[in-house]
Amino acid sequence: MNIKEKIEHDLKEAMKAKEELRLSVLRMISAALHNKEIEKRGRGMSAELGEEEIIAVLRSEAKKRREAEEGFEKGSRPEFARKEREEMKIVETYLPAELPDEDLERIVSEVIAAAGEVAENDFGRIMGEVMKRVKGQATGDRVSGFVRKYLKK
Repeated sequence: MNIKEKIEHDLKEAMKAKEELRLSVLRMISAALHNKEIEKRGRGMSAELGEEEIIAVLRSEAKKRREAEEGFEKGSRPEFARKEREEMKIVETYLPAELPDEDLERIVSEVIAAAGEVAENDFGRIMGEVMKRVKGQATGDRVSGFVRKYLKK
């Protein structure tokens, strides 16, 4: 069962169980995936989303929740921050496990070693290659931090 099928299955289960928060989040995810399919179709491509595209949409939705949570915390609205945190946890259940720091460090060092002599202005090229290798198993923020650390050495 792929991620999209699991989301659809869990959506039905949440309806049956009358789990309002979970149902709301799963509907939001489903709508985001549907919008991505429409966007893709508009560019003349096949409307079916691949696993990597689905993961990208899920990461985007999790990031939105994380940023909203931070905003509510800064705005002294802990009840809304808690709700965003709970929504983010639901979204994250559909994401693959994050790569451990050691593995991410190893990948970054391998890419930099393969690129030869690099400078800070090679950041984009290195970042792109690392993101291809991690295939959705690490957020861009984490990868960026490791790449910047290695480029400054």
